[in-house]
Amino acid sequence: MFRRRWSRRSKLLLGLAVVCGLASFALVRGYEARLEALRPAVGPSVPVVVAARGLARGIVLTEDALEVERMPSAFAPPGALRSPEEAIGGTLASDLAAGEVLTRTRLGAGGGPVASLVPSGLRAVTVPSGMPTGAVRAGDRVDVLATFGGPRPYSETTATGLEVLMVLDPPKETFAAGGAEGPTLVLLVSPDAAERLAYAKAFATITVVVAGIAP
Repeated sequence: MFRRRWSRRSKLLLGLAVVCGLASFALVRGYEARLEALRPAVGPSVPVVVAARGLARGIVLTEDALEVERMPSAFAPPGALRSPEEAIGGTLASDLAAGEVLTRTRLGAGGGPVASLVPSGLRAVTVPSGMPTGAVRAGDRVDVLATFGGPRPYSETTATGLEVLMVLDPPKETFAAGGAEGPTLVLLVSPDAAERLAYAKAFATITVVVAGIAP
């Protein structure tokens, strides 16, 4: 019976493959041993709720927006949710990146879709923007100017650096009727700024100025 003889090159390659396989096995076993040694320090694996995709502040959380992953308990952030049922139906109080752990501090404090996003000590007020739809979005910073009429018209800055919490597009019939106020902005303001804006809205013409993004 004819037996094929292995060339020197084939034997060398086979030897290298065996050595690489043994080295890989040794590395994996070493990694497993290190993990076992660290287990008492990092704690047992626990479930945490994470974002299934990038989620924007203000959305109402649904089942398809969330996933459950496991991680060592020592690495789980304080207040991390363990089950999606704890978050479904809640409002997200800040942006969440895909895979980021959802904690209780990221959920709105309750109430309506606006109230749940208003931090303690602040207020939410609405102001007509007078801008085209899409020119401003949530998270932008704006200044609000007021122009008063009368014998001596003048303008003054009512508030600066206000965060846009929401942008409410006007109904289509507003444009059909010749309205030109554009989207309404929901702004986060202090109680004092809320009073100044209310006065300006009642007695002046409001102008919203968009602030640039700081470098």
